[in-house]
Amino acid sequence: MTALEKAVLIVEDEHLIALGLAARIEDMGLDVCGTADTADDAVAQARRHRPAVILMDMRLRGAKDGVDAAQAIHESVGSKIIFVTGSREQKTIDRIGLDHPFATLFKPVSDGALEIKVSEAMLAAGQA
Repeated sequence: MTALEKAVLIVEDEHLIALGLAARIEDMGLDVCGTADTADDAVAQARRHRPAVILMDMRLRGAKDGVDAAQAIHESVGSKIIFVTGSREQKTIDRIGLDHPFATLFKPVSDGALEIKVSEAMLAAGQA
């Protein structure tokens, strides 16, 4: 297994939100290695780019969701997953917990919370 890249993959099916997250990550001085809007694309990009951190929306286009993608990525890549979700439903929270994410942030995400969790995840991934 090769080392993880000091980069962030953004998995978000709302284009404007993905662009906003990418700009915020770049403002932190980090690289965005790509964006994905489906679980399958997220897994493929994670395997290709091997990012240290992935910002993962829970709800994605297609039959699979963010937890499905996170489980596949965790098994094959080992990136630190930070779920970013607008849902506060207990069913959603329970489902997110199935993958033991690094963190969960609720939309709208403040700049401070995003920076803290991404920085912590980079440290945990050995990429600080």
